[in-house]
Amino acid sequence: MLERLFHIQDRGSTLRIETLGGVSTFLTMCYILFVNPAILSQAGVPFTGVAVATALAAGVATIVMGLVANLPFALASGLGINAVVAFDIVLGQHVGWPVGMAAVVIEGLLALVLVIAGLREAVVHAVPNAMKLSIGVGIGIFIAFVGLQDGGIVVSNPATKVALGNLTSGPALIALAGIFAAIAAIARGMRGALLIGIAVTTVLGLAFGILDGPSKIAEWPGSAGFDTIGKGIEPHNLADALTWALVPTIFALFMTDFFDTVGTAVAVGTAGGLTDENGDLPQIRRVLLVDSAAAAFGGAMGVSSVTTYVESGAGVSEGARTGFASIVTGALFLLSIFFVPLISVVGQSVPYIDETTVSPAIAPALVMVGYLMIRLVQAIDWTDAENAVPSFLIIAGIPLTFSIAAGIGLGVLAYVVVMISRGHIRAVHPLMWLLVPLFLAYFADDWLAANVF
Repeated sequence: MLERLFHIQDRGSTLRIETLGGVSTFLTMCYILFVNPAILSQAGVPFTGVAVATALAAGVATIVMGLVANLPFALASGLGINAVVAFDIVLGQHVGWPVGMAAVVIEGLLALVLVIAGLREAVVHAVPNAMKLSIGVGIGIFIAFVGLQDGGIVVSNPATKVALGNLTSGPALIALAGIFAAIAAIARGMRGALLIGIAVTTVLGLAFGILDGPSKIAEWPGSAGFDTIGKGIEPHNLADALTWALVPTIFALFMTDFFDTVGTAVAVGTAGGLTDENGDLPQIRRVLLVDSAAAAFGGAMGVSSVTTYVESGAGVSEGARTGFASIVTGALFLLSIFFVPLISVVGQSVPYIDETTVSPAIAPALVMVGYLMIRLVQAIDWTDAENAVPSFLIIAGIPLTFSIAAGIGLGVLAYVVVMISRGHIRAVHPLMWLLVPLFLAYFADDWLAANVF
């Protein structure tokens, strides 16, 4: 039955290899179980609810990917996308977290419609490749900045806006230890470097009394474990998400999720020899269908957008070639819902200077994700103003405005100005022209609210 369903032997694999591949993928990406609740809880989303729903959403989506696409791809709440929801939508635009999740649902449904309508190619080709890459770089720096703040390594300062934190404090010391442990693991080519960093910080935090130990190891999820589910699809929250102020942000969510999925699927598929002679993944349409539906599903579950993870490459490197590996990974995620007490230890906030709190145990993962994402910068052509100027403003704008949508907006406007200045107006895709008034309205939101609406 397994052979008929997954064609394991046809792809040159075995049940043992697929199982090991599924376990390997889970171990390299399970850090999201700790990081996602910590990030979203900063925006007021219930920690326990996010912890349970993160595991549940990842497990269901990954199993569906294995059954529908028969590929060793795993899905979970996307780092970067959860930062958009927490810091850009909820905290930045002062809306309730259920409205932020409703925006994720709308973004996922938009992506799903485009895939079904066969418009994927049009959207992919509308945005210059350099801008796609720079969005990833900007988000990487943004996530690293959040990680340094969570570790107490970077703090706010009235005079200089940001400053070096107290590196002799307990939270900063254990965060630095975890970061350096992750760096050492990456330098030695070890898998699961992010998880190693989290583990080192957590162990040191418990040993020196900076973190509180768990009251128990495992428990059956109570009603609090399902607090986030369904809020994002309530009609009034969907209506509140469909505002002019949130349209550019929803587009930013879509751009981040959509292009990240395409790049991840092709990269992992190529590594596993699953692409055709043209370098295309034959099952890409199924992958995009599942991924788009998973994005909306993640919003409905209250855990931000669920997307395909590049860490799936860990399983592929172990020899996984079929969806059975995804079934194994998904099953392990589902088992994780019983270990929320342990997840809470990693995600807890602890006192810091000036009566603030930080979350040092997740800092290593966030900082190293930034390192992994910034490597995309080498593929941008910095000798051409059409690529360099918009890319620079996106990369600088995202972390410095603390807004992913604002950074993308600056890049879009700069791109149009450069193309007009060079007399290349006809080369600008109609979709890019459509974005100009949307981002202008986004930047002028306060003025429009006071004088027009």
